[in-house]
Amino acid sequence: MTAAPALVDPAGAATRWAVWALASAGKFFEGMVVFLGAFTLPVVAEQFELGGLQQGALRAASLVGILVGAVVLGSLADRLGRRPLFIAAMGLLVFGLALVVLAPDPLWVGVGLLLIGLALGADYPVAHLVIAECMPVAIRGRMVLSAFGFQAVGVLLGTALAALLLPQAHEPVSWRLLYLLPLPAVVLVLLGRLLLPRHSPWLLGRADLQLARLSLSPGAGSGASGWLLLQPPLRRATALACLPWFLQDLATYGIGLSLPLLLAAANAADRSALGASVLIDLMLVLGISTAIALADRWGRIPLQITGFIGCAAGLALAGLALGPMAPGLPLLVLGLALFQFMTNLGPNAQTYLLAGELFPTPLRGVGAGLAAAAGKGGAVLTALVCPLVLQQQGAGLLLALLACTSVLGAAITWWFRQETRDRDLLA
Repeated sequence: MTAAPALVDPAGAATRWAVWALASAGKFFEGMVVFLGAFTLPVVAEQFELGGLQQGALRAASLVGILVGAVVLGSLADRLGRRPLFIAAMGLLVFGLALVVLAPDPLWVGVGLLLIGLALGADYPVAHLVIAECMPVAIRGRMVLSAFGFQAVGVLLGTALAALLLPQAHEPVSWRLLYLLPLPAVVLVLLGRLLLPRHSPWLLGRADLQLARLSLSPGAGSGASGWLLLQPPLRRATALACLPWFLQDLATYGIGLSLPLLLAAANAADRSALGASVLIDLMLVLGISTAIALADRWGRIPLQITGFIGCAAGLALAGLALGPMAPGLPLLVLGLALFQFMTNLGPNAQTYLLAGELFPTPLRGVGAGLAAAAGKGGAVLTALVCPLVLQQQGAGLLLALLACTSVLGAAITWWFRQETRDRDLLA
């Protein structure tokens, strides 16, 4: 039998760092573009005089795209190799951003956001895989999470840009400018991915060998591969990858997309609300920085459980801020800042890391894609439901419900726990 190729690029460390940088850029764009919707979509709704249902559809469009892209496109990385999908994701993002910028009506804005979501959904598992499969075990967690951390940087920059460009009388062109600004950088990243080596084993994958070990033919479709994820011994890993990510995204996107409305519930003025948003989102960067430092020392499971519990505490504190005798904005900001720190220390970072480490090589793309899709299923649900809960029941109930999802996430993580810190992905 021919020996399997080593999953190390012959160009060595220089190429691995290039892949890391190009994958990190994808996470940056995801954080910036998706969370811009919390600020741009109200302006779009005002310009086009949209009703509540239309606003909800636009809010969910990119998240639905991420869900579909993660499952359908991300799983193709196990059949076509990592590199083609790594490139295609950025090409689709270029097209989606351009379509939003030039959209003549809200229908085309929605189509553009859907394409953006498809691109980012495909990039979710693939970017993780190309880093995890080429890095030494001892630093794999730090490298994957440091790339993932650029999502928080993107959220922070997007919030800061919205604070600068949107408050001035809601100019109709301002929201288009926010989607135009990242476009040149996305084109450069696309060119960089096109220049990557064509024959790096860790970009092509080593599925044929391991599919044989799992009694699958190399030509087996993704449906057959996906079915294995629901069978022992992978069923437990699938539950650990999918359920906490679903619960985590309920809270993360529930807060991220509803942040302006939550601050308005505390009677924050426009300028104070935007400043508070930047401060709250800054905690995402601090949280992921801490996760990078601890993931390869403490392990994924302890950080995920600790983070979920901390998220519940932060949301409970924020809920107290909205009571009749509470101090309002300062306590709300403190609670939401604690939530943002703990989510990126724990579940937001660790679910992403676990999803790319729990599954064998031939199923890693479809497994990571399924987990990301489960998370974005939670994001879509919260994008549709949270505004209704806020409008009909108030922010206090919303925060209490999201705190319960975090407690449940901690319990499920403990029940299905499988530590992957020292797992060799090349075995």
